[in-house]
Amino acid sequence: MDRSQKAESVASLNAVFSEVGVVIIARNLGLTVAQSTALRGKIRDAGASYKVAKNRLARLAIKDTDYAGIGDMFTGPTAIATSVDPVAAAKAVVDFAKTNDKLEIVGGSMGSLVLNAEGVKALAALPSLDQLRGTIIGLVQAPATKIAQLVTAPAAKLARVFGAYAEAA
Repeated sequence: MDRSQKAESVASLNAVFSEVGVVIIARNLGLTVAQSTALRGKIRDAGASYKVAKNRLARLAIKDTDYAGIGDMFTGPTAIATSVDPVAAAKAVVDFAKTNDKLEIVGGSMGSLVLNAEGVKALAALPSLDQLRGTIIGLVQAPATKIAQLVTAPAAKLARVFGAYAEAA
């Protein structure tokens, strides 16, 4: 990799770090190609991205971002999982690490908040942004449905009473 490619790689990583909501750092302890492909697919399905980058270049890329606090985590064979949704990348990496001991979660960062491995696992246990949106919409719609039922109930009762009088007469 020549100097211009390194500069391009640092600029690309810096752009990614400026746009994402979470960065998870994992250590690859000998994943096979098939396992790595499965991991990348799982992360892609979650709406996140996974990239193996040189540690020195990654440290240079995070210098002027909120993620500057995770520079010490870039040691050994590391990979970076990122996503705009703070939970998506964490959930995908933690789920894969549960079934495969060759992927070790080192830590990560959610903005300027640095997370250790346990913090990343706790983040993965939270519901995703889409699940939270669905829950909020359900909570907002439920009272409206109940109000509509209460408003139409007296009219329905009156209609039944008039119907009973009509049958009786």
